[in-house]
Amino acid sequence: MKKSPLSQQTRTDAGLAAVLRVTVGRLARRLRAQRLDASLSLGQGAALFTLARHGEMTPGELADHEKVQPPSMTRIVAALEERGLVRRTKHPQDQRRQLVALTEEGRELVRVDQRRREAWLAQRLKELSPEEKDTLRRAAEILDRLTQS
Repeated sequence: MKKSPLSQQTRTDAGLAAVLRVTVGRLARRLRAQRLDASLSLGQGAALFTLARHGEMTPGELADHEKVQPPSMTRIVAALEERGLVRRTKHPQDQRRQLVALTEEGRELVRVDQRRREAWLAQRLKELSPEEKDTLRRAAEILDRLTQS
């Protein structure tokens, strides 16, 4: 059986890194195209999804999680609060600090957006063989581990 040009490119770590960068980027763009509310910036969307997944946190914790500077996160949170998607409350242990949490409207936007993107991806997965899906299951675990480093 003849190897694909892609498998030739991925023989080295550098080649694999290049192919993954391009491929993951393309998939991310395709998923972003399925967004429900394109008026949200990518940073705003990321903050909403982080809050949905991890619960309320301080703006500084949110900035650390999203790998942005605190002033940038302050602007993101202000824009989300203005749209009614998040709320800020006083931190129970330190009244000088604030906690950011999703509002019900923010939670619903995340739920609907996730369902839409996952439905698109589920349709694409139906085109794959069971073996290819097994490979993707293993790859998903590995990719998740890479995002944690």
